[in-house]
Amino acid sequence: MQSTICAAKSSFDPEAAVMYIPEAFRIDDVHALQALVSAYPLGTLITSGTGGLQASPLPFLLKPDVGPHGTLLAHMALANPQLDALRAGGESLVLFYGPQSYVSPSWYPAKRRHGKVVPTWNYAVVQVRGRVRLIEDAGRLREHVVALAAEHEARRNPPWSPDDAPPDFLAQLLQAIAGIEIAIDTIEGKFKLTQNRNPEDREAVVAALASDDDPHRNPTLAAWMRKFGT
Repeated sequence: MQSTICAAKSSFDPEAAVMYIPEAFRIDDVHALQALVSAYPLGTLITSGTGGLQASPLPFLLKPDVGPHGTLLAHMALANPQLDALRAGGESLVLFYGPQSYVSPSWYPAKRRHGKVVPTWNYAVVQVRGRVRLIEDAGRLREHVVALAAEHEARRNPPWSPDDAPPDFLAQLLQAIAGIEIAIDTIEGKFKLTQNRNPEDREAVVAALASDDDPHRNPTLAAWMRKFGT
């Protein structure tokens, strides 16, 4: 079976904002956005078609140098009804969430001075829109599975490879999936990392997230705040 190409309809203005992002939280560095996608590759693929809104969590592989903003690769079961929407050619939306955490108002020095503080949530998220290309050719599907495995097995010694599985077993599995390629048309990032508060409050949040004694400890988010939260 040959690859099926389903081009997304150009019903949206690529220059228009597609996610609400206050200026303090906007990240325009495409490399930083791509880095989040690579570090947190489980994305939620969202489509709207005759079946209504549909969403599937899928592990994606980002090819950052393929296309103007990169290309995403994934696969889903042929039994997934969302494939109907993809074949119909509607536009696709993928959400990737990076580190996140509850932020207690007790962390702010301002609480001790005047008490005018409330809880919030810090997070980093990337939103992608693009054209969908379905891959149902067995040879190309195998290339996709090999690339995905190589990406996530790279740190293992020895790494697992699809060649380790019996050929007939792998062929049977490939017959039950469809590959997905999304050429990224727009990519946006919202990194809400306390940039809207004063430096004293920001440092207090970083210290609390990095502390071994706090029940909401999240050193990864603390590191992201140090890098992006100014």
